[in-house]
Amino acid sequence: MQVAVLGASGKGGSEITKELAARGHTVVGISRHPDAIPDLPGVQRKAGDASKPDELARLIKGVDAVISAVHFDIPSATLLGAVKQAGVNRLLVMGGAASLKGADGVMLYDSPHFPEEIKPIVKPAITFLDELREEQEVDWTFFSPAMVIFEGERKGPGSFELGGDELVTDGDGNSKISYADYAIAMVDELEQHNHSRQRFTAAYP
Repeated sequence: MQVAVLGASGKGGSEITKELAARGHTVVGISRHPDAIPDLPGVQRKAGDASKPDELARLIKGVDAVISAVHFDIPSATLLGAVKQAGVNRLLVMGGAASLKGADGVMLYDSPHFPEEIKPIVKPAITFLDELREEQEVDWTFFSPAMVIFEGERKGPGSFELGGDELVTDGDGNSKISYADYAIAMVDELEQHNHSRQRFTAAYP
């Protein structure tokens, strides 16, 4: 496929770009810092600002899918507007974990243990997901990572477990995944299309 990755120079976006290129997909990597996008065969590095829908629509026109790894200070309406303007039907979003539910069925954001100082940072991701769930035209997927996502080794396929709206944890109650393994699950979803208009998550069991 030809896939546009928004925020391709960031921690998540760069790993997703690497995984796509390794599997033979053509990548249009878009960032305000294009020189920081992985320089790999099959990767086109382009300067662009996802907060400007007309500009973004021009950059992504003709791709088969868009994967967004940008921060949630860009509203869903802006991103969806650009995708629709470009005529792209598939949107995958690198989401947040705060909207996942714990074992008690309570959203992590609403848990008494959730740090108050982080709430203003993660709330836009929750709003973004709520708005995606109202979207009827674009085929979207929202991929929440584990509670802790970190720069670390690529353990590879089979090292993580997928989930839906509930946090995936290991035997000690920890929830974590590396950006590299997160990228595997993201590209798996692109190729297998198992979560159309759904949210899913992944973590090491």
